[in-house]
Amino acid sequence: MDNQTKQWFVMRDLTRPNAKHPAYLMLREKGIRYFTPMIWKIQVCKGKRQRREVPYMQDLLFVYDTRSVIDPLVEEVPTFQYRFLRHTYRVPMTVREKDMEQFIRAVESSASPQYYLPEEVTPDMRNRKIRMIGGQLDGYEGSLITVRGSKVKRLLVELPSLLAATVEVEPEFIQLL
Repeated sequence: MDNQTKQWFVMRDLTRPNAKHPAYLMLREKGIRYFTPMIWKIQVCKGKRQRREVPYMQDLLFVYDTRSVIDPLVEEVPTFQYRFLRHTYRVPMTVREKDMEQFIRAVESSASPQYYLPEEVTPDMRNRKIRMIGGQLDGYEGSLITVRGSKVKRLLVELPSLLAATVEVEPEFIQLL
């Protein structure tokens, strides 16, 4: 693996959930491109309830840069680490650029994405294959998720073995495959 090739690395942020300076804020300050799935939560701060955007999974972070840029940060910050592939000796996990860009675009197109861990995605959730024709998600292929009693249609977008998300889609853009 080349140290000068930019790619999406899967990282861990081992700071506490209430930390003042988590890794994604450090990366933002340094101007390094990152993605962490965010959700809205109600938190109590100094006795007042506040709505805050927080990471869906505290320790999951995707960083787009070269090893030569990320390695010094990993050395400097003990709570910021690579995730390694299983059954290998220190080979960092990466995500294909095309897959990551599609995932980010899909999640950012929705006001309320819902995230799932790989084990939470059941085979019956993947019941109907669809392709999006037109709209923000033009060309996406995936599974149509329908929830009983809900009029909202959702598209399942996945990063295999890492994370899945469902995003709202307009029914007029859906083509069944």
